[in-house]
Amino acid sequence: MQTPIQIDFQGMPPLDRLREKVEKYVSDLEMRYGRVTSCRVVLRAPGDHHRTGAPYEVTVRLALPNGKEVHVDRTRNADERHADANYAVHDAFRRARRRLQDHARRLSGQVKAHETQPIGTVRSLGDEYGFLETEDGSEVYFHRNSVLNDGFKHLQVGTRVTFADEIGEKGRQASTVRLLGKHTLR
Repeated sequence: MQTPIQIDFQGMPPLDRLREKVEKYVSDLEMRYGRVTSCRVVLRAPGDHHRTGAPYEVTVRLALPNGKEVHVDRTRNADERHADANYAVHDAFRRARRRLQDHARRLSGQVKAHETQPIGTVRSLGDEYGFLETEDGSEVYFHRNSVLNDGFKHLQVGTRVTFADEIGEKGRQASTVRLLGKHTLR
């Protein structure tokens, strides 16, 4: 690490056992996920009028190379286990580890990229079905039940939609037809 770990105890005296625990978590993260350039941890004790049962708040900010950052700051207030400072620190670093894992996966290209849904234009409508023209000029059948959110009644010739392209008994058909909003970029 380029800079020493900054640990700020707010509303409580500095405790060596918590400081050692934080240092161990940071060194584990650094060994597992590579270089962490700096780390700042804030441990905030419950307010004076809520000494028992109120949660500790732990904020972890890890600076990574190339200006990237991992920031964990939200304590789940509904979880009474955060009334224990050790658990609150453990949970914050567990979430920081997860975010570092996600960051490492994105960098290595392991994150699955989802294909975009095709876009089509309504070419004809019947009472219960219609046909779309795709961007490549082919025609795709769809049924009114395939249109999401009861949107069949809002369709008109020329309406642009996204859809899932499937092969049915009689060829290509569209399912999961969704009307495109007026702010769509395509």
